[in-house]
Amino acid sequence: MRQTAVYAFLAIILLTHCGSPGNQTPLSKAPVSIRGWITDVEGDANGPYRTVETEASRRAQLFQATTVYVDGAPYVSGGVAENGAFLLLDVPPGNVTLAFTAPGAPESKLVLQNIPGNADVFVPNVLLTKAAVRILDPAAVAVRLAAKIDRAKPAGLTSIVAGLKVPVMQTPIGQMTDRHDFPNPPGMLVPLARVK
Repeated sequence: MRQTAVYAFLAIILLTHCGSPGNQTPLSKAPVSIRGWITDVEGDANGPYRTVETEASRRAQLFQATTVYVDGAPYVSGGVAENGAFLLLDVPPGNVTLAFTAPGAPESKLVLQNIPGNADVFVPNVLLTKAAVRILDPAAVAVRLAAKIDRAKPAGLTSIVAGLKVPVMQTPIGQMTDRHDFPNPPGMLVPLARVK
């Protein structure tokens, strides 16, 4: 009986201390959600015939092949939808770098700084350019924190999204129901499914 307990204890110690510590980052207990949509990729609008239909088809194919990941995060759920909307859950707070890769374009990075735990970051209307992300509507960028309040109010914190200073807003919990949903880019009629 004692030998079994000793072996079990040693097995637990070995399991918790094995592996390369440089590759193991713990999951955050205060994860951040990051949402928005990609409008286009710089320099991708090629072709002799440009109509509404051909542009819609080109962009749908482009977005289907576009990926996004978070530097240094061990696990993040979400991704890029076929309409260009992106949603990332379980993102660690603090300083975060998202990397977008699209066909025929170099990796574009979106740098976020001073993101508080449990925040919802909304970054709409993004243009992927060479090695950077350009936000086409800076006034629409938002960083929200859920709070038990009646009206939104400043939290007294400032985050930086792609070089823009964004005030962190405390937001009523009832207005935060969309934080786990893909956003709907303009022109999108049917809402996308919720990520669980």
